[in-house]
Amino acid sequence: MKKKTSRLDIIKMIISSQQVGSQEELLNILKKEGFELTQATLSRDLKQLKVAKAASVTGKYVYVLPNDIMYARNISNENASDMLMSSGFISIQFSSNLAVIKTKPGYASSMAYDIDNHNYAQIIGTIAGDDTMVLILKEGTQPEQIRKLLSFVNHPAK
Repeated sequence: MKKKTSRLDIIKMIISSQQVGSQEELLNILKKEGFELTQATLSRDLKQLKVAKAASVTGKYVYVLPNDIMYARNISNENASDMLMSSGFISIQFSSNLAVIKTKPGYASSMAYDIDNHNYAQIIGTIAGDDTMVLILKEGTQPEQIRKLLSFVNHPAK
C-alpha cells in the first residue's frame, strides 16, 4: 500500500506542476520517476484521485485535480520526487488546541504523513486533505512550540 500511496502523491505533484494531456504521457513521466505500472492501473489511480480534464490557458486539454481547474501551474524542470522534498508550506493558524496548515495543492497529505511519523509529543495527530491539514495539539501546547517543531516545513533538508 505504501507504494500506491507514493504513486498517488507523485501523480498529484505531476498533474499540479505540468500540463499532461494523456495517460500515455503520464505513464512516461511516471516511468522516469521509477514507477512501472499499466495503463489500467493508471486509469484506476486517476479515477480514485478524481482527476478530470480541463482546457488550459493554451486551449490544450490537460489533467487537473479536483477543485484545481483554475489553479495556475508553475511549470518547472524539477521532477516530482524533488518537489515532494521541497516545502509546500503556505501558512499556519492556531485556535485553541488546533493548528490549521495551508499548503500548495497536493502537499498536505505527504506533509501530514511526515509530521505523524516524527511522533512529536505535542501533536496528537493530523487530518489532511489536498491543500490543508489540521493538527490536533495536546492541551497547553503553545503556538511557538509548534512553529519551532515544524521549522522543517519552512526550511526542508535537501
